[in-house]
Amino acid sequence: MIKHLAGLLTLSVLVAAPVHARDVKAWGDASSVGRAALVVLALGLPAVREDWTGDLEAGGSIGAAFVATQGLKRAFPEERPDRSDRKSFPSGHAAVSFAAAASLQNRYGWRVGLPAQFVAALVGASRIEARKHHWYDVVAGAAIGEATGFLITSKRDENVRLIPWGDTRNGGAAIALRF
Repeated sequence: MIKHLAGLLTLSVLVAAPVHARDVKAWGDASSVGRAALVVLALGLPAVREDWTGDLEAGGSIGAAFVATQGLKRAFPEERPDRSDRKSFPSGHAAVSFAAAASLQNRYGWRVGLPAQFVAALVGASRIEARKHHWYDVVAGAAIGEATGFLITSKRDENVRLIPWGDTRNGGAAIALRF
């Protein structure tokens, strides 16, 4: 069942992906479809499994990412690349997508999480191509989403871990695998 859900999620983004690389609206549509698919999967999979704690944690992760991005957008108004408004930083689409993906990975392991993380990365790239965000808006949104997803969601896969790190000069993530 998980394979079918992950395949459907990836297919939904690929179907919505733009045919022409310069079609800005199609990129925007693809990012919205990908975000919606991830949210539906993050809330739907626990519901199907009657994992109400997982549902609550996924909802909390997604909600926290949304609230954090909205607060930062107000605190740091930055013009979007398409000049439509001053709500570029950070990317809400990326934050919500990565929160959903991190929740899925943390709760159900890398077999569900890895395809979800891939779709979240496609959402982030689509936001840049749609000229709605700068690359650093997407990176900030992804960091917020990963943080909320991993901090709020429990039951980690002990064999694969994504470990965010940072200091005063750099930051990143490391993957630890146990075979």
